Amino acid sequence: MNMTRREFLKSAALVAALAPFARLRAQDAAPAGGDASPAAPRATGPITRRTMAGESVSLLGFGCMRLPRGADGKIDRPAAQRLWSRYLEAGGNYFDTAYMYHDGESEVALGEFLAGRPRDSYFLVDKMPVWMARTEEGLKRVFEDQLARTKAEYFDFYLLHSLGWGNWGLAQKIHALEFLLERKKEGRIRHLGFSFHDAPEALDPILDAYDWEFAMIQLNYQDWTRYRSKEQYEKLDAKGIDVAVMEPLRGGALARLNDPAKAILRQADPDASPASWAFRWVASLPRVKLINSGMGRESDLEDNIRTFSPVKELTDDERGAISAALAAFQRTQAVPCTACRYCVPCPVGVAIPDIFALWNAYKEDGNKRSFLARYETRIPEDARASECVRCMRCTKHCPQKIAIPDELAKIDAEVQALRGEA
Repeated sequence: MNMTRREFLKSAALVAALAPFARLRAQDAAPAGGDASPAAPRATGPITRRTMAGESVSLLGFGCMRLPRGADGKIDRPAAQRLWSRYLEAGGNYFDTAYMYHDGESEVALGEFLAGRPRDSYFLVDKMPVWMARTEEGLKRVFEDQLARTKAEYFDFYLLHSLGWGNWGLAQKIHALEFLLERKKEGRIRHLGFSFHDAPEALDPILDAYDWEFAMIQLNYQDWTRYRSKEQYEKLDAKGIDVAVMEPLRGGALARLNDPAKAILRQADPDASPASWAFRWVASLPRVKLINSGMGRESDLEDNIRTFSPVKELTDDERGAISAALAAFQRTQAVPCTACRYCVPCPVGVAIPDIFALWNAYKEDGNKRSFLARYETRIPEDARASECVRCMRCTKHCPQKIAIPDELAKIDAEVQALRGEA
């Protein structure tokens, strides 16, 4: 049986050890919100809470993968701290980070912000990337480094990161679950779960291995059938496992939408942002207890606070509006990339997410001249689609299972054709 938060704080005697760590790949700082205006009125809160693994968590979690960046590409610490402070003020209490986010800087920046705050005023969440640990010794190195970076003695929620057939096989080989269960016994992990990126069938052996307290899956109204998120959700629900959600806006795509989709939602509710529709759709699922959002701008955060304070269930008419908007949106979307940047760095330097972003914008507006101009000015010559050597490394790391080399070849062919027309 899990200790209460008060019992844990009284009884845990814990130590964090510092270990050296090499730089890891960076994450994008793409904004998560939609059409919220910077001049929009300040939301009042408090954010709705739900119970996950016996804890009262804010339904809106703060995902720390896409934090604001400065001109040097590093996290803009003052800007991030303003966002985090406002989130706490509005009743938020769930901070989700990971080992590779922002080249490891996410854990450090978050740890600096939380240091000195009452430990029972927030939940600190981190993850074990088995593909980076690779060995039993590596598990220890990563975990101790995470504690040191975050200046923490323990993690409230901890996940085996990005499980699927491949990573679960590796996790078993290096006894990752056993390692984390030992840390749980020591009190350095309070609640143990996993995040998942694969076909629903890959969930079965994971669910059979342990009585997980929670699980995080990619869930949004576009992926409900496309990514088979419905089947994943139903498997977790059948097991009574609380669901945390990542990519509720599909990397911001459902916050931006295209003009026809936006018009449908605007007609249904002129005052609601596209992002708010997506969040409310996810929040209407009863097993969902936590929805992570990467909020890189104050306007996004304020819009989200309004949406979640309190969150309102969708009506049947509103569900119909979302279905119509999705149909309009899918007619133009080209590559289902969420800009998670797990595919980079590419061994030969191809700017995969940046190329896909330009391509999707082109498929939406149809402006050939503008696409070609942006492609040739924004993508360095040695980072273009034509440089792909089909090493297939990126496809192994893509959570969306995109056939990246094939998509790059298609884009390069289009670029060559447009050059011929110019």
